[in-house]
Amino acid sequence: MRSLIYTLAVVAVVLILLGLIVKAVKWLLIIGVIALVASIAMGVIKGRRALR
Repeated sequence: MRSLIYTLAVVAVVLILLGLIVKAVKWLLIIGVIALVASIAMGVIKGRRALR
């Protein structure tokens, strides 16, 4: 599960950087931000479950 979170975060960062480089494609930036937020949320949820 941890590798999935890391993979999702890396893909999100790559999409954000690609979106910034290619300013015409705003959807890549939006999808990258959504994926980054999702990976952070999954990490927080897994962290809380591990503490319990």
